[in-house]
Amino acid sequence: MLFDKKLIDNFASITSNAAIACYNYIGKNDKKIADKAATDSMRNNLNKMDIDGKIVIGEGELDQAPMLYIGEKLGTGKGPSLDIAVDPLEGTNFAAKNLPGALSVLAVTSKGKLFHAPETYMEKIAVGKDVPNDATDLDYPIEKNIKNIADAKNKDLSEITVCLLDRPRHKEIIKKLKKIKVNLKLISDGDISGALLVTNSKYNVDIFVGIGGGPEGVLAASALDSFNCKFQGRFLFKTEKDISRAKSMGIADLNKKYNLNEIVKGDSIFCATGITSSELVEGVKFENGTFLTETLVTHKNSIISIVKKKVAIT
Repeated sequence: MLFDKKLIDNFASITSNAAIACYNYIGKNDKKIADKAATDSMRNNLNKMDIDGKIVIGEGELDQAPMLYIGEKLGTGKGPSLDIAVDPLEGTNFAAKNLPGALSVLAVTSKGKLFHAPETYMEKIAVGKDVPNDATDLDYPIEKNIKNIADAKNKDLSEITVCLLDRPRHKEIIKKLKKIKVNLKLISDGDISGALLVTNSKYNVDIFVGIGGGPEGVLAASALDSFNCKFQGRFLFKTEKDISRAKSMGIADLNKKYNLNEIVKGDSIFCATGITSSELVEGVKFENGTFLTETLVTHKNSIISIVKKKVAIT
């Protein structure tokens, strides 16, 4: 199915309202209450929509209420059948500590068109549309990936910027990157927004790499698809429980590398509203009794845009 403007605008309003719901908790050092506020808002507003929606990527399982759980049905049931991926508050620490980069995020496809990602880690690589498809691969040494990007962009290695999460698990890759003297952009959280920095040269990020959440990888892929970027991911299963759950979700090849067209099929909507300001979007502001929000909206069949909303207190 093709999504119309009204439906796209409705989903942009969902993340906008979820971001506003967090406003009073920004900087209060309580990430749980901020996350709950965003989740409650998103659930309530999704349930008002004339859709037959199902959460395929959420924040937990059925017994982990109040999170929007995997398999939860949303909407009035009267409209189109949709798969929905959500992260009501990506960057909970950013919101709790009033640091840049907190977002409210969702992605939507027709039923059966969005990969059902298990709650496990994923090895990821994302590059912009100006990098050839065969230039990067999860199985290449990081040095080869960087050299191929530099060659494709006609840059010196010292001009390449690599974005990744600042985590102990990335110690070795950071060591290798320092050795070849590239620029590092280390982020403390928020690997959805980190991956999206490859979408535009103004962010000065040539590649996003490393290990982060699998669900976040699918959400990022939905946006990257609209920008004609390249994304590749591979799930990492550490326990027998992880493996069993993956198999129950239909994942037979546990070592498979997934490309964009295997994660997002057909038309998709992606919305990310700023809660605290970042390079991507401005955070929520309150002026003269009105909330102001900015939302990055991507959609394959329409212009990618920043939607600014004014929401008055009622």
